[in-house]
Amino acid sequence: MGGFMNQSFGDKVKFVLSEYVLPYFFLTLGSIIAAAALEEFLVPFTILDGGIVGISMILNQLTGVKLGIFTIVLNVPFLLLGWKRIGARFLFRALYSMVIFSVCLGFFEELPALTDEEILVVAFGGFTLGLGVGLILRNGGCLDGTEIVALILSRKTSLSVGQIVLLFNVVIYLAAGILFGLDRALYSLLTYFITSKVIDMVENGLDQGKAAMIITDDGRKIADRIYREMGRTCTILDGYGLVSGKKMVMYCVITRIEIPTLRSIIREADRSAFVAISDVGEIVGHHIKDTSEADSLIVSGYEE
Repeated sequence: MGGFMNQSFGDKVKFVLSEYVLPYFFLTLGSIIAAAALEEFLVPFTILDGGIVGISMILNQLTGVKLGIFTIVLNVPFLLLGWKRIGARFLFRALYSMVIFSVCLGFFEELPALTDEEILVVAFGGFTLGLGVGLILRNGGCLDGTEIVALILSRKTSLSVGQIVLLFNVVIYLAAGILFGLDRALYSLLTYFITSKVIDMVENGLDQGKAAMIITDDGRKIADRIYREMGRTCTILDGYGLVSGKKMVMYCVITRIEIPTLRSIIREADRSAFVAISDVGEIVGHHIKDTSEADSLIVSGYEE
């Protein structure tokens, strides 16, 4: 907080815009777009999304209870889990996104469907849903508790976030096929494929690895927080800047959903650090995902 108070007015404005105004603007926009995609395209034709939203859609069709109510109620346990494992910042942004999403579902529910052509429903519904969800994920929010579970399980197993989410969705689409017919399940699966590809374009992948290179004067505090809060280790190298002189270079591999947490850690620990984040095509070998030993470890240069 003291560092924030010592900043110039312009830096304070940039910080507020980047940390609060723009993220919450895009969380709001993404929630509105995702709600419109469901109610204007998918729900009228019983074409399901995946995850908790998909389960909510099934229960909505079977009981008649509003979709927005199920979306909030079923996600509460996962939000609490995310709060304990991922942090209050993620919890608040996820809760904010879900509330806006649920309110907008009620609004769009009263409007007529935009088309009755099922191929258009699948194509534009999948595209619009992917756009909305991608904006939310990009800005540190979440509409679906299965992503929280998937992230936590991925730290304990060899499965990636995307693989775990896919397993959840296979079960949901099998249930859709049994309850509503094989054609509904196939349409839902095709919609999910389109949605995931649009998320790829907006957010560069559901579970794609990201390589973060952090250059700073002393990164041990950053590396320690990355390990304690994210369960990721850093490889620490000596570096030398042509103008700035001796530097510490840290390299770590994270997932897409962890990028907002990494940004937050670096802002709070060392705002002067230089960070470059790039895509990772393939990861071979094991990198730590369990924070159970964090309390007894001081990070000082562990290999990924």
